[in-house]
Amino acid sequence: MPNRESRTGVLLVNLGTPSTPSIGDVRRYLREFLSDPRVIDSNPLARSLLLYAVVLPFRPRRSAAAYAKIWTAQGSPLLVHGHALAEAVQKQLGDELTVALAMRYGEPSIASALEALARGGADRLVVLPLFPQYASSSTGSALQRVYQEAGRHWNVAALRVIEPFYDEPGFIAALCERTRPELDAFAPDHVLMSYHGLPERQIRKSDRVGTHCLRDEHCCDAIGTANPRCYRAQCFATSRALAGALELDDAGWSVSFQSRLGRTPWIRPFTDEVLPELAARGVRRLAVACPSFVADCLETLEEIGLRAAEQWSACGGEALRLVPCLNAHPSWVDAVCAWVRARGAA
Repeated sequence: MPNRESRTGVLLVNLGTPSTPSIGDVRRYLREFLSDPRVIDSNPLARSLLLYAVVLPFRPRRSAAAYAKIWTAQGSPLLVHGHALAEAVQKQLGDELTVALAMRYGEPSIASALEALARGGADRLVVLPLFPQYASSSTGSALQRVYQEAGRHWNVAALRVIEPFYDEPGFIAALCERTRPELDAFAPDHVLMSYHGLPERQIRKSDRVGTHCLRDEHCCDAIGTANPRCYRAQCFATSRALAGALELDDAGWSVSFQSRLGRTPWIRPFTDEVLPELAARGVRRLAVACPSFVADCLETLEEIGLRAAEQWSACGGEALRLVPCLNAHPSWVDAVCAWVRARGAA
């Protein structure tokens, strides 16, 4: 148990969202997001050219229109669900701990969340990056900023980080509880697990031996000493664990990757290419889960729930059902609280 004079803060960190779906706010968000050298990991000149000559002149208008389609009366879905999770975790953990939500880009910022925790007396921190699978562009970037901002304080809090939880039993159980009722109600012919994509070069950078990742079609079949931080391998590990928990037949599920940007090679198979392939095989009722996201956001609600559903219909599919993310599902709250307690915070 912690010393009575000590107080623990819990920092939940997600990626981020514009403050409104206006073109100006979306442009500001994209500028911050895509300026991160862990996100676009090219040389500074190439990153600047891509951002200011290609992305910012055109993408904000399209992205703003997409955000407008999924925006709620309460605001950004990602932020709404994030606050709901933080409040539920706070309620379950009680007054001995203080829980704060932060976004790597946008608001509430990591700096402001750490300031709030410090003002509340927290001198120890449990940090949970809300990314099930490790990627330098998400988990790595979030932790880098946490370390930087925590180090600005005169009294630097002791940090404990909850590791990527791609196959943690609590995470898989929560996914199963969230997904099974959707499948029972929808009765799909097939379940597609669609993950956010990454450039292939970022996968190769995580290869500890330099000769494993993306070398053959079986490189992600298992996680070992060569690829413990391989995002793609962790996505497949999540999928195998979830398919097992749901008791899906081997032929009844598959994996794909969405949200690619630019012309450099990204990890495959691509979701928008898998959809017509499934339709051609005779699949008519398709359920899509997005296990790289713990909260519904633009990539789930608009990219899959709207655009992929429209594409599926155009391919001859009968119906596509987006499985909601964990959001603030009770079993997900239980899992988060169990991890916090296991780190000695309560």
